[in-house]
Amino acid sequence: MATTQRNKLNRLCTRLAPGAPLTSGDLAVLGISADLAVHYVRAGWLQRLARGVYCRPNDPPTLHPSLVLLQRSFEGLHVGGKSAFDWHGIRQYVPQRPVLHLYGWKAGRLPEWFTQRFPAEYHRKRLFKEEPGALLHVRPFESRKGGPLVSAPERALLEVLSEVGVRQPLQEARELVESTYSLRADLLRDLLKRCTSVKTVRLCLQLGRELSQPWAGKLDPSQLPKGSDRAWVSRSADGLLVLKP
Repeated sequence: MATTQRNKLNRLCTRLAPGAPLTSGDLAVLGISADLAVHYVRAGWLQRLARGVYCRPNDPPTLHPSLVLLQRSFEGLHVGGKSAFDWHGIRQYVPQRPVLHLYGWKAGRLPEWFTQRFPAEYHRKRLFKEEPGALLHVRPFESRKGGPLVSAPERALLEVLSEVGVRQPLQEARELVESTYSLRADLLRDLLKRCTSVKTVRLCLQLGRELSQPWAGKLDPSQLPKGSDRAWVSRSADGLLVLKP
């Protein structure tokens, strides 16, 4: 019995990537039952992060493997908005303690074992006509196999703009748009055509024109879902926001 347990423990140590948390289901695949997992925790060979979530002792979870694990339980989870901009090297300033912005399809709450290590906010958002298993222009970071999913800069821009008037200051959004001269007009066009938020479409076109971004001149507003011929008006902490069609 002791030899079998040692073999299972060795298998766990050799197969588990550094900084990667794992679940009870992952342990079961390795032949480690719930009772045996409890034994490993008591013996100091495993560390319990939360119910059904573990890591190796002296090997705390790192961000990317932790995100990959969360993607298995949060439908459509990906790094988006300002965080995606930051990951792609597009930023106006770097806050002292940046908050990770995560987006998903369904309402949910990030687990404490994650947020205690990585300050984060979760946004339930369905901004595009898409399926959670085939998100538009969301790919593994830097195309790494098994990497966490992150929005392309073009999608990140629209995710930021969709929050204006809610939790995103307009001035900061404007400053971010100033840094988007290298965005790909074809990808942005594809996203705008499938965008379900009239406000987001209009704000993207308006700021792009005001700031003379190269991609703005390559978009045909008549081909995009801008809603009715009436102005879109909203009042927020920034004041009155008026977006003409």
